[in-house]
Amino acid sequence: MKKQRPVNLDLKTIQFPVTAIASILHRVSGVIIFLSVGILLWLLHLSLSSQESFQQVQTIIDSLFVKLIIWGILTALAYHICAGIRHLLMDFGYLEESLIAGTRSAQAVLVITIVLSLLAGILVW
Repeated sequence: MKKQRPVNLDLKTIQFPVTAIASILHRVSGVIIFLSVGILLWLLHLSLSSQESFQQVQTIIDSLFVKLIIWGILTALAYHICAGIRHLLMDFGYLEESLIAGTRSAQAVLVITIVLSLLAGILVW
């Protein structure tokens, strides 16, 4: 039996709840962290190779583009840690598993991440 209900496949018209946005961002931040480990390890290896290489890394890090990348990595790390702590608190029963508690905790994670992102921006620049 086929149901004759409307199907909306246009993602631009769908309003995602804050809990869904928080979940998607948690996955995206995990991928960003995974990919950035290679960049950070390369910079660490280069900086520890010799004194000239260390000077080269300092020159690389002083560019605006690299500072933006490092700021993005720190922001992704801050979000992933905050969202991970939120999930752990829910798993251990410290946060109620209801729609209201989930929405409020997702909003809190987003606000905390914005504050940490601003602090990371101050740290980078």
